[in-house]
Amino acid sequence: MSLKGKLNRLKGHMQLEEKQQPALSLPEAHEAKEIPHMDKWNKLQAKPQFWADEFVMVREVRYPLAYQHGRYRFEQLHEILAAWQSCGLDHPLSAAGLNAEQLLFFDTETTGLQGGVGNTIFLLGYSRFDGDSVVMRQHFLAEANAEIALYQSFLQAVDSATHLVTFNGKSFDWPQVRTRHTLVRHEVPQLPQFGHFDLLHGARRLWKHELASCRLSLIEQAKLGVKRQEDVPGYMAPILYFDYLQDANPDTITGVLQHNEWDVLSLITLYIHLSGLLLEQQAASAEERFEIARWFETLGADQPATILYEQIANSRHSLRKEACIALGHLYKKQKNYSQALAVWEGLLQEGGYLSADFFIELAKIYEHQQKDAEKALYYAKHAQRLLQQKGSLLRQKAKQDLRACEQRIDRLQRKLTRL
Repeated sequence: MSLKGKLNRLKGHMQLEEKQQPALSLPEAHEAKEIPHMDKWNKLQAKPQFWADEFVMVREVRYPLAYQHGRYRFEQLHEILAAWQSCGLDHPLSAAGLNAEQLLFFDTETTGLQGGVGNTIFLLGYSRFDGDSVVMRQHFLAEANAEIALYQSFLQAVDSATHLVTFNGKSFDWPQVRTRHTLVRHEVPQLPQFGHFDLLHGARRLWKHELASCRLSLIEQAKLGVKRQEDVPGYMAPILYFDYLQDANPDTITGVLQHNEWDVLSLITLYIHLSGLLLEQQAASAEERFEIARWFETLGADQPATILYEQIANSRHSLRKEACIALGHLYKKQKNYSQALAVWEGLLQEGGYLSADFFIELAKIYEHQQKDAEKALYYAKHAQRLLQQKGSLLRQKAKQDLRACEQRIDRLQRKLTRL
């Protein structure tokens, strides 16, 4: 950094006591700086962006809204946002009240897979809607000491966005941005208070039992119809960046830029797909419908959960028993005890293993709602036998369940004696 730049930075620190966030102004015009391999950067559609005597490379690629990435065209996001707006469903992925331009589909590349101050972000990448196109933009740390320029260029470019859409961004990407931003916070704008849609959580909700893992690349293949060609593995990104710092040749880092570009484009496709499943805009498998029902139930959205459980319960799918058990619990929660009993006793007639918890729930309904102590005792004893069969394998909770079951049996027997 030049002497003048250092003095200006020192002056900013000296004024911190007067105001928390110093006013930011454009630096004076810099002298032309020769950038190695500029012809190659031009082919990548990247241009330098300067701040004082620092610079970053900013790469921009535009796609028409009709462009199809995997199974979906980008323009289908508008249909999804309209569906969220009209459905009235309160959900963590709901973008009701938002327009496409407010969403920032965001991903980073870093020098390590762990968080912390020692982990540097060298690439801030995102895609976002801009009028009649989708712009993919990457802010690349071309020189290791240019983080002020990196965050200055990035924050000025995204100041109109209100919500991040990421894949594990709540746990990794954005916390890492906050950590690195802290080191230059007196020189750059404040971080926006973004809303955040982390699609990893939704992917795990729906597919953790179906897919070998919930890595984005695997989801692309299995669910999104995205096929990458000659993709650079994520773990190679730090290695290639350190190589780039030695030779400053963009050829070294081109594969990482392409990998990040695919990531931020796939976030659009994944958000469309997940939202479509939740909003019934896309046909969901029975497994997906079951997991969506469980998600709705967890959120307290009992009506859509009930509808999905009923669909599976009335089918011949292998998840039918699990759906019937869950459906009975929802009916019971809604105080619809007769329907809960009808569903659960229907399972009894079909045979097969049912847990002690299942029989305890039946005993509770017959004791407290149906006022049928005899049937309640019958089911309580069945639960007791199942718990006793576990013998020495009983864990603490199961032992507590057995004691509670024995107390229930004792109480029911006393009731029957008084009759």
